[in-house]
Amino acid sequence: MYDISTRKRALALVSQGRSLNSVSKETGISRAAIRAWQDRLEPLPRMTAPAPEGPADEVAYAYLLGLYLGDGCISAHPRGTGYYLRIACADAWPGLLQECREAIMQVLPGIGVYTLQKQGCAAVTSYSRQWPHLFPQHGPGKKHERTIALAPWQQEIVDAHPWEFIRGLIHSDGCRITNWTTRLVAGGRKRYEYPRYFFTNVSADIRRLYTDTLDKLGVEWTQCKRDGTGFNISVAKKASVALLDTHVGPKH
Repeated sequence: MYDISTRKRALALVSQGRSLNSVSKETGISRAAIRAWQDRLEPLPRMTAPAPEGPADEVAYAYLLGLYLGDGCISAHPRGTGYYLRIACADAWPGLLQECREAIMQVLPGIGVYTLQKQGCAAVTSYSRQWPHLFPQHGPGKKHERTIALAPWQQEIVDAHPWEFIRGLIHSDGCRITNWTTRLVAGGRKRYEYPRYFFTNVSADIRRLYTDTLDKLGVEWTQCKRDGTGFNISVAKKASVALLDTHVGPKH
């Protein structure tokens, strides 16, 4: 037998958008019991933050916006009561996963955040009615199959915090690599290495948001074709790479 406070705590976790399986593992209560309580107790209010005029933390929002445009999606709750925000993060970068979690909690303080593990990656997930308002780019279909444009208030945030926006985009769909070539020195071939940043996204609109922001920051870039497509944006000039190293750096 469980007291009423235990039952309400379990149902509160479910109201955040958590699955019965994850709540069961956390509380030690069977899924069947939780499911039965959902029918017996009065519905609890959804544990979401009050509707804000905008994100609580604009710096964190600029970063999260970049992550969302690269590897994020929003989907409706099956019952039509709210929305899930999911950001895919590769297992190879645990620091990125943690930064994503922190950004979500700073944008909506008090929000629940949990991780759904998949093969090779984890989906950092949060439930709220507010996600479509905070990310009006949400819509049916794939991002590259529809227009992606920032709302005026979003553009103001990006203009105020451009490096955080760039960090989010690179952390989602970018990378820092080391290229190499050879040079003829004193009659012999010597290997020469240099760092380079790549950003790859199928959406021309998202690539344009990236390059427009780089232009404002004085970062030189080129568009590279791979297999005949121009989905790749390269930053290779020494001064521009140094700027990205200072404000973005490699994933971790």
